[in-house]
Order: sequence, then structure tokens, then C-alpha cells
Amino acid sequence: MNKFGLTTEEASKALSEQGNNALTQPPRETFWDKLWENFKDPIIRILILALLVNVVFVYMGHGDWIETMGIFLAIILATFVSTYSEYSNENAFQKLQEEASRIRCKVWRDGEPVELHIDDIVVGDAVILEAGDKVPVDGILLDGDVKLDQAALNGESKEAHKLIAPPDFTWGDGTIDFLDEHKLFRGSVVVEGQGIMQAVKIGDSSIYGQLTQELKDDERDSPLKLKLKGLAHHISQFGYAGGVLIALAVMLHKAYLYGDFGAYFANTPLLLSDLVQAVILGIIIIVMAVPEGLPLMIAIVSSLNMKKMLRDNVLVRKLVGIETAGSLNLLFTDKTGTITKGKLEVVRFITGDRQEYPAFDVLPAKLKAFTYQNVVLNTSAAVSDGAMVGGNMTERALSNYVGSYRMEEMLHRDKFIPFNSANKYSWAAVSGNGERYCLAKGAPEKLILQTSHYWDAEGNRQPLTEEMKKTLDDRMLELAADAIRMLALCTYESDIEGDELPAGGLTLVGILGIRDEVRPEAIEAIAEVQDAGVQIVMITGDRRETAVAIAKDAGLLQRPNELVWTSAELAEMSDEQVKLELHKLRVVARALPMDKSRLVRLAQEMNLVVGMTGDGVNDSPALKKADVGFAMGSGTEVAKEAGDIVILDDNFLSIKQAILYGRTIYNSICKFIVFQLTINFSAVAINFIAPFIGIDKPLTITHILWINLVMDTLAALAFGGEPALEKYLREKPKDRSAPIVSKKMLSTITMGGVYMTFIAILFYKSSYVDHLFRNAPDHIYTYTGFFCTYIFMAVANGFNVRVSGLNLLEHIDKNKGFLNVMALIVAIQVLLTYVGGRILRTTPLNLHEWSVVVLFGLSIIVVDLLRKSVCQMLEKK
Repeated sequence: MNKFGLTTEEASKALSEQGNNALTQPPRETFWDKLWENFKDPIIRILILALLVNVVFVYMGHGDWIETMGIFLAIILATFVSTYSEYSNENAFQKLQEEASRIRCKVWRDGEPVELHIDDIVVGDAVILEAGDKVPVDGILLDGDVKLDQAALNGESKEAHKLIAPPDFTWGDGTIDFLDEHKLFRGSVVVEGQGIMQAVKIGDSSIYGQLTQELKDDERDSPLKLKLKGLAHHISQFGYAGGVLIALAVMLHKAYLYGDFGAYFANTPLLLSDLVQAVILGIIIIVMAVPEGLPLMIAIVSSLNMKKMLRDNVLVRKLVGIETAGSLNLLFTDKTGTITKGKLEVVRFITGDRQEYPAFDVLPAKLKAFTYQNVVLNTSAAVSDGAMVGGNMTERALSNYVGSYRMEEMLHRDKFIPFNSANKYSWAAVSGNGERYCLAKGAPEKLILQTSHYWDAEGNRQPLTEEMKKTLDDRMLELAADAIRMLALCTYESDIEGDELPAGGLTLVGILGIRDEVRPEAIEAIAEVQDAGVQIVMITGDRRETAVAIAKDAGLLQRPNELVWTSAELAEMSDEQVKLELHKLRVVARALPMDKSRLVRLAQEMNLVVGMTGDGVNDSPALKKADVGFAMGSGTEVAKEAGDIVILDDNFLSIKQAILYGRTIYNSICKFIVFQLTINFSAVAINFIAPFIGIDKPLTITHILWINLVMDTLAALAFGGEPALEKYLREKPKDRSAPIVSKKMLSTITMGGVYMTFIAILFYKSSYVDHLFRNAPDHIYTYTGFFCTYIFMAVANGFNVRVSGLNLLEHIDKNKGFLNVMALIVAIQVLLTYVGGRILRTTPLNLHEWSVVVLFGLSIIVVDLLRKSVCQMLEKK
């Protein structure tokens, strides 16, 4: 019977007293929770208020139930589309998480090894660990010898060596010490060795579990949500003021037409009837001022781009993440796997006489054979058919280096002494083909001191002089400045007594330069993100020299005034000092988890929009706290739970794509706002001016319903398909608290709105325009012409606001849906002149009248092109 582990009875008792190893999941939002949250949107709230007022008027017999149903449908469509998109993506993410968490562990129970689900482990269980296993609980090592990768917990790439805990060892007071040689922590990975650990802290009590509980903090509003709150406030003020003024204007106009103000206000039945009509018109204007299509448009554009992003290896968990990504000012990013490839590669082979070879294939035959033998025989990893299986990162790099090379006659390994931190090398005695010698592999600063010769390109042993050793040292210092680690390969031609290599007599095969290379695509992506005005700060657990070398290669460090801090230096600085220098920061080396959270907090206090990338449990609090958290697809489940966006391929290029799509969404929303507010501004202005110049109902209730509902919905689809253009990355990030309607947007809205209002007045008051249409007692042809012209101007203005330049068809091939939607609006408008009749106050027009309508409708393009030309000239000056 095994001396470790629990009996079934002991396990049941531990389960009842201390629970199991399951983690308490952060609270999940249901579909209805998300729906309710979307109903809190500021624009939706205004629509709900307008809906309630309309319902009251319908109940009183003075409202239009069609209009009321239209507002209701706008609210439902907008909220349900966004809710469904976010909920379905969240479900897809949860499925990925569930698949990733189906971990089974081997545990000693009743003296036998049994396989349990990770959640079923209890305190006191003896868990069997082998290379490649994830440590499932916090505990101590009872038996064996293991090396762990704890990068997911502390960000440190160096492997941690864990030893058997003495019998009197106690866990302590809860102080976190990842370097304790007897403690093992959940989330770390066994990279070498095997052993048995005892479960001490499980579930939420583990360090891993405690970090998951920190993910319940309240989130601050996204930049877009802040801007929309401001827009909703201004729109509501404009709408309410416009509604009241128009209602008063209508009443004064009615009194003026009556001829006697005193008699009019004394005529109670007539006064009440006109008052109800004026109030209804005022309410319509308030509704007209609100762009109902905006929430729907945001939902549509976000959903469409979420699908496109998934094709680019970006899984958006929360819609807020994609929109916020476009507003980033500052991005804190990991190094390993994001900027670098995340795997070690052999990039140099240096011989004793300073010859350098770029690849294994070009090595001379003798050096190639010794290198291959050192890789596959002098290792603690398993070897099958001459190829290495498993091993740590360095051994995998060596295995990839030799590739498919195999020796015809493989030697036999007679003895092997594994690497240890004291000697800093491993060695193996090998024999075969009538030969017997030893292979050594380890730190160059250790082994070169013990060498007396080196193998040359012809396979001959040559003396290695002190001067040659000095030259090699100088070269290794140069390579170390480029973040290249060195590993020496040697041979020894005699037997070795004991476990240690002799103090001299080794023959140098060569020195391997090993590096985690920067991703080529990351260099380009970093440059583009920096050009977009986003400050990038690399945070790494590596030492300063390594971090600086990688940062220079990646293009993060380019100027003398750019700063590199270590965690220790950061800790000595006050918050105010950090804020003062933060804009020059590019690298934080030897970083700790609390450094990330502190930097995010300070940046947010400076009103910056902050992004954070991460893959480990230690990154989770900072991922959660950041305005947008980018979790790596290969990272821990906790990190992915904390993130808003999951980068499935761990590539910085995908982060660039997320920023691009975020800016695309923002630009699409801005285009839609300009399109809508131009129509709304003109509609309110026309109805406000009309009573004062003797125009009765220039836009009827049904006109406004068509303009406000169908145009909103269809336009949302048209602008929602706008392509992601690289030019958006050359724009400066938008200030978090700046209004969404910029000065340039305001000039476009004002110019377009004023021009559309002017055309309306021309149609109703100009006899010249009236004579362009057939004569009729009720001017029905002119009125139909105006209604069609107004819609055609709106469509033409859609082309104006779609692009900032003079080429209105720029990139139209990437959004053919825009053409289809605008064509549909025109077709419906033409159809309405035939079937609208009394309801829409329309009648069919002849060819001449249609040509007048088209010319007036397209005239807004000419006006806006002139505006753009003037603006461009002023910008150049």
C-alpha cells in the first residue's frame, strides 16, 4: 500500500469539512441581465420616454398608433440585436472555457492511483505530477524532484526547482512566496521531473482561486458610452426646446390666422383642439430629434465587425471591448508570445575559432554529429527513434534545431548526470562504433574554463588558447546585449570518475546562441499602432538587459528620452512621479503583478483609455481593471474570464486588428450620427420656421414617420457595413471625455441641415419652383416633389458623409450593401408616390417633374463638395 494519499473515508470527511477544489465562478450575466443593461442606454431611455408620451396620446385619442408602434419596434430591435450578439459570443467563449477546463488528475486513493476531475480533489490528497501536467492545487512536495514553469502566476520565465518538504514543514501565515522551494501553486506547469504533492490549499483558498475573486470589481463606462451620454443630453435639450417652441409657434400661428387673439383664446373648444394638435406636433419633433437608429446601428456595426474579427483570430466577448479598443491611448503588453514568438530558437552556432554558422544544416560533418549526440543523448527528456519527446523550452529548441537529422549508427548512453544549479551543466557517457567518450552541455562561463581544445571545421582537435577564450567571451557579451542566451557543447575523450566533469581537458564543439525571436509581423504591427497615437509599454519578468534588447528589436525603444523601469525602480517612485514620466515609459522589466494594476490605475486617473494584454493568473486583476483587456488564447482560464477580447493566436498583429476594427466602428457611428442629425436638424428647423412664414404642415406626421423610422433602420444597415480602412490607424485617439460630435461633424450637420431647410422653403414659398410642377389647387405635385426631393437629398447626403474626401465612391466596392440600401430607399420613395395617396400626401409625378426632383436632390452633393474643398484649403493654410 502506498504511504501517500487518503482513503475513501478520509476523502469524504475532508470533502464535507473543507469542500472540493472547484472554483467559484464569477457571476454570469443571463440574457435578461444583458437585455436590462442595454435598456439603460441613454438614447434608449429618451426613446422610452417618447414612447410613453405617445401611448398616453393614443389612449386619449389624439396620437398615432402607427408612430407609437414604430418607436416601440425601434427600441426592441436595437436592444435585442446587441443583446443577442453579445450573449451568443459569450456562450461561444464559455464553451471554449469548459473544454479548456476538462482537466483530469492522478491521485492516490486507498493506496491505488485513480483519475479524478480537477474539481474533485480535496485537502490532503496526494496528487501525482509528471512532466507536462498543470499543478491543480496549492501544496507541498512529498516525493520526487520537479521543475515548474510559474510564468502564469508571477510572470517569471525562469523555471522554479521544487524539493521535498521536510516532515516539520508548515505552510505558514499565507504570505505568497512563489520562490519557496517546497511550495507548489495551482496554475504552474511541470516542465521536468516527476513527484507527488499534498493538497494544502484548494479551490478559492488557493492563490489562483483568490485571484479569480478579484475579477468582480465594477467596471467604468467605456469612452463611447460616455460620449453617447453627452450626445443624449444635448439631443434631449435640443428636442425638448424645439418641441416646446414649435408647439408655441403653432398656437401663435393659429391665433394669427383666427384674426382676433382675444376671441381665439376665449374659444375654449377650438383652443383645446389646437393645443392638443400643437402638443402632438411638439412630441413628434422631440421624437424626430432623437436618432432612433443609433442604438440599432451600434448593435449592427458591432455584430458585423465581431464576425470579421473572429476570422482575424480575435474573439470579442463584450461589445464594449471592441468599441473601446478604438479609443486606446495606452497599451500595456506582455513580451513572450505576443511580441516574441513565445518559443526559443537556436539562432547562432559559434566554434572555438569564432566561425559562426546560421543553421544546423550548414555545420561541418563532425560538428553536426557531436551537436546531434549532445542534443538527443545528453538530455533528461525522453527520446524515441532518435527524436526528443517533451522536455523543457531549451531542450525543445535544441530538438527543433537538429530537425529531422538522424545518425546511421546511434551511440548508446551508458551514464547520465542531469543539469543542476550548482554545476550548471549536464553530461552523458556514450559508447558505440568502437568509441567511448563523454558529452557535456551547459553554461559557457562554466564549461569554457574547463576546455583546453576545440573541434575545427575539418573535425580535428585544436588548442583553445586563453586569447581565443577572451575573444569568445567578447562575442558572447555582444550577443547577450541582443537577448541571446548561450549554451556550450563539449566532449571529453576519457572516462569520468564520479558525477562531476574534470577541471580541464574538455574539447569545445561549439556555443549555441538561443533566443525567443521577435515576431516579424509584430514589428510592423507595433509601428502601425504607434503611428495611430497609441503608446505601447512592454511589461516583462525578464531582466533589464534582455527586455531592452527585445524592445529595440520590436521598435519600442527608438529615442534617447524613452524610459525603461524595473519593478524596484517603479516601487520607489510616488504616484505623482509616475504620472509625470508615464508618457515616456516604454519598458517595465522584472515586473510584478501589482505593478500592472498600479500602472493601469494611474493611467486611468490621468483620463487615458488603457489596454492591457496578459495570459497568466497574475495578469487577471489588471486585465479586469483596464478599459479593455486583451487575453491571450493560450493563457489561463482566469485571464480569459477577465478579458474583454481574446486574442486566439497570441499575436500582436491581432491586437492591431482589434484597434483598427474599434476605430472602424467609431467612424461608422460618427458617419451615421452626421447622416441622422442632418435630417433631424432640418426636420426640426423646417417645422419650427413653417408657422411663421405661413406654411401649414411642411412635413406631415406620416412623412416624419417614414423619414424617422425606415430611413433610420435602413441607414443603420448601410453604414454598419463600412470597411476597416488602414487610414483609421493614422488618426489620433479620441479624447475619452471629448464630445462625439466634433467641430468638423457639426459643420457638416449644420451646412447640410441649413441647405435642406432652405430647399424646403423654396418649394413652399417660391413661385418659380412651384411652376416647375403641374398646377393643382392643392399644389399636390409640388408637395410630392418636395417630399421626394427631401428623401433624395438625404440619400445623396449619405454619400457625402460616407467619405471625408471628394471621391464619393471611394472604397464603395468594400461596402456594396450601402449602394443596395440607398437604392432600396429611392425605390420605396418612388413607389410611395403611387400608393401613398392621402396618407402621405403624394401623387405620381411625370418625367419632367422627376428630373427636377433628382436635380434638387443631387444639389446637396455640390454644396457639400464646396464645403469640403474650403475646409481642405483652410487645413492646408
